[in-house]
Amino acid sequence: MASSTENEGLSYSPRIRTEDDEEDLLLPPPDQVSMQKFRLYKTQSNFYMIGRDKTKTYWRVLKIDRRDPSELNIREDSTTYTERECYDLLRRIHEGNKATGGLKFVTTCYGIVGFIKFLGPYYMLLITKRRQIGAICGHNVYAVCKSEMIPLPNSALLSSISNSKNENRYKKLLCMVDLTKDFFFSYSYHVMRSLQKNLCDRETGHVLYETMFVWNEFLTRGIRNHLQNTLWTVALVYGFFKQATLSVSGREFKLTLIARRSRHYAGTRYLKRGVNEKGRVANDVETEQIVFEVVPEGFPMQISSVVQNRGSIPLFWSQETSRLIIKPDIILSKDQNFEATKLHFENLAKRYGNPIIILNLIKTQEKKPRESILRKEFANAIDHINKSLSEKNRLRFLHWDLHKHSKSKATNVLLLLGKVAAYALTLTGFFYCQVTSDLIHEECMNSPFTENAENGSLSPQYNSNNDNEDGNNLEERCNGGNNVVNGNHSIKCPTFQMGVLRTNCIDCLDRTNVAQYAFGLASLGHQLNALGVVDNPKIDLDAPLADDLMGFYERMGDTLAHQYGGSAAHNKIFSERRGQWKAATQSQEFFRTLQRYYNNAYMDAEKQDAINVFLGHFQPQQGKSALWELDSDQHHSVRRNGQTNVDEDAGSIFKRSLSDGNILRGSGWPLIAMNSRQQKFCRSAFPYQFQEENNVLSESSPESIQVCK
Repeated sequence: MASSTENEGLSYSPRIRTEDDEEDLLLPPPDQVSMQKFRLYKTQSNFYMIGRDKTKTYWRVLKIDRRDPSELNIREDSTTYTERECYDLLRRIHEGNKATGGLKFVTTCYGIVGFIKFLGPYYMLLITKRRQIGAICGHNVYAVCKSEMIPLPNSALLSSISNSKNENRYKKLLCMVDLTKDFFFSYSYHVMRSLQKNLCDRETGHVLYETMFVWNEFLTRGIRNHLQNTLWTVALVYGFFKQATLSVSGREFKLTLIARRSRHYAGTRYLKRGVNEKGRVANDVETEQIVFEVVPEGFPMQISSVVQNRGSIPLFWSQETSRLIIKPDIILSKDQNFEATKLHFENLAKRYGNPIIILNLIKTQEKKPRESILRKEFANAIDHINKSLSEKNRLRFLHWDLHKHSKSKATNVLLLLGKVAAYALTLTGFFYCQVTSDLIHEECMNSPFTENAENGSLSPQYNSNNDNEDGNNLEERCNGGNNVVNGNHSIKCPTFQMGVLRTNCIDCLDRTNVAQYAFGLASLGHQLNALGVVDNPKIDLDAPLADDLMGFYERMGDTLAHQYGGSAAHNKIFSERRGQWKAATQSQEFFRTLQRYYNNAYMDAEKQDAINVFLGHFQPQQGKSALWELDSDQHHSVRRNGQTNVDEDAGSIFKRSLSDGNILRGSGWPLIAMNSRQQKFCRSAFPYQFQEENNVLSESSPESIQVCK
């Protein structure tokens, strides 16, 4: 895999002189350095962390006070050292502390996950082992293999509280969030954001940590506030990451599938359902599919990505958990004006632009109404919201009962879903650009999107006075003004994704994953066509490439289902496509149903507690009720400054607050549009026209697919 190149092509180059080298070394400014390896040392009174970048030319020192168990005192040495100077400093520290045992090596680590305090002292969470799982644009992506939690005070200062029953129980709870399962990070690529956002915007530091997909935002808040930088921490994303080399027609390409799980309203299947009053939904996951060809260094690289979304039905609903009932009744609470639902879709429009296409896969008819109750109310909500929106910004609502149609052959189901996917892709487009390694770091592209500096979310903006100027600048800067980069390699103009397909079933796991695969397959054909790998943008369901992609989505579906539902996904349609013996499939599905039921009934409450502690939704305090003494979905605690702290991402019983940066203000919807040149870019990527797609949908029978505009 290609190594990270974040130190190349930088215009800012202050010089420092090493003691053992007469030549000056060019160093990037501190805010553009990514330190990747650390060594932790300790004395009786302090921890000392030595950090360096990948090239071993940039060395820094962090000092953490161990004398006050109740406070987090961190200081960063502003000096940039050489390796020799660092070890000279450590030797002097050792000499100065010989009377109390000197300086001792603790561990090698690969980043700070954060700091946390329960009832006793602060603890530091470190990544002590990592493994590379992929690379994007030359920037390595890693998984956590091993982590360690280290108490800050020395043994003499550790109070009896640090070993108390409740303190140990909180530590055990925190460790239930296993960092070695499904967490990933990168030092130099913002893996919490889509490729389109990363190449079109250059947000760094705190703004990125405050986005919805960084799970250790709370844990890193203390050190980030102290240092006002993110040099020492890593931003952890929770979900799924898989990258592999595939081939078609003798040409190899890299396929990357990423799922980013939101930390807002996060939790387990029956304890987090529907929407809360801030418009956040349960099981909110962004899925990104990235495709690129590996080319020799110096040649322009073509890369494409497409994003889709899944999330719980954005209504106030729940299901009573019972150890006696596998399928509990649905409890629906009325929201007269659907304010929370509206907030949710405003947030989606802010993140992705318009149109928002909703694919609702739940059942239409049942012997005992459960899902159909939600189906009717969801349709009412969309209809109500659309009345206040302009025609171009209205939500596109497609309902298709997948369970009903899955009784037929899997091929028929996937063919019909493929038509829906093609329709959605025509509306949203996908991201494509052709760049050289230096352009990746120079932010060569303009975009119709601008970054909201307050919260780091992609905010669609449109200025009708600059239509031609934006399009011309986009083409001019990517083409270098003459359609040639690095010799005779022609540069094609980029296309952008505007809008998103949002899919849901009742749990947003099993049926949703099948639909997301269908969209991924439709997108992959167009992505490979844009890269020039294939001539025909449609991939046949029987093609080997379709089977390869199905393996990606099946594994992602299993991973996301374990996280939210407690078992692997029900993959009946995938199993049938592979020709798996029907009896074996039925046996597997039955086992997964029992496994999911057991985890939901007996394990989820403690798992929810662990998530709430990790995310900072509950902060323990002496003299207050312990977490396990409360209803696990309605947490109150007191902040350390004495102010009341309500779990903002828990149930929907609390007064709405619009102060969070990831939720749109309530003053109407942002406008999103494409100028004429950008429309040309998107149209050129698709073989279908809008009218033709609507005709295809109508052929599927009126009750199968309903399109509300």
